[in-house]
Amino acid sequence: MSIAENRAQPAFAVWITGLPSSGKSMLTSALIRTLSRRGVQAAALESDALRRILTPHPCYSEEEREVFYGAMASIGRLLTEQGVPVIFDATANRRAYRDRARREIPRFLEVYVDTPLAVCIARDPKGIYRKAQKGTAATVPGLQAAYEPPLSPEIVIKGDRDSPEIGADRIVTQLIERGFLPARAA
Repeated sequence: MSIAENRAQPAFAVWITGLPSSGKSMLTSALIRTLSRRGVQAAALESDALRRILTPHPCYSEEEREVFYGAMASIGRLLTEQGVPVIFDATANRRAYRDRARREIPRFLEVYVDTPLAVCIARDPKGIYRKAQKGTAATVPGLQAAYEPPLSPEIVIKGDRDSPEIGADRIVTQLIERGFLPARAA
């Protein structure tokens, strides 16, 4: 489905949150593929990619994070207003960051990838936790910076047990149940 065709359907946003290395990006990729098979072209807003543009030399301060995640929410709102479904792939370690997006985007789901910290540390594909343990990264959510898990996410995915494909199917089911997606594939 093209962007012009998407404008005919109400757009939604899904914010996939969890600790670094919890499985958010794998779930996002699986969800994008699953939606594509249904004829829905969604935009993935991946925090690392956007950060390179919006804050090329990040310091990861609370102030910077507030501005950054506010910008992400606003970009998502603008896209959904144009009929483009959005998948946020972002830790957004404070509930307030995700709650802002929920307030700005009427058709919104929050998905929590609940993965034990020990599993995230063992995965660590980007070396974030290793840097924190060596003292070269000072504000890693789950270690030096607090991570506030959602209080009532629409969906909880167990990142150490559920496959990304199972998670994507659960999200699509919830989107259908809420009327954000048609029940039948395009």
